Amino acid sequence: QVQLVESGGGLVQAGGSLRLSCTISGRTFTRSVMAWFRQAPGKEREFVAAIRTGSWTYYSDFAKGRFTMSRDDAKNTVYLQMNSLKPEDTAIYYCTTRLNWAVNYYNPTQYEFWGQGTQVTVSS
Repeated sequence: QVQLVESGGGLVQAGGSLRLSCTISGRTFTRSVMAWFRQAPGKEREFVAAIRTGSWTYYSDFAKGRFTMSRDDAKNTVYLQMNSLKPEDTAIYYCTTRLNWAVNYYNPTQYEFWGQGTQVTVSS
C-alpha cells in the first residue's frame, strides 16, 4: 500500500521560510512523479510544484523564485523549500504521487495517492 507522510508545516511570519518533507513508502520512488498541492479555506486545491525522474521540476507561477522542490532518492523523500512566505501562502499543503509523467501534471485528478496534509500558516 502506498503511503505518503508529510511534515514541516507550522506558523511563520511573513518573509520567513519553511521546509516541507514528504516520505513515500510502498512504491518504487525513483519512478514516481511527486507533487505538492495546496488548499486554502473555501478555495480549490491548486498546484504548487512537481518533480519527475531526473529531478526535472515544474512550478506554478506563484511558486517560481520562492519555492524549490527537490528529491532524495536514497530517503524516498521530497522536499519543498518555501522562502519569502506571504500570508496568501496560508493553506494545507498536500504531497501526492503518480507513477508516470502526465502532461497535465498541474491537475490534481491526475494523481493517485495523497498524504494527510500539513498546515502552513503565514502571519502578517
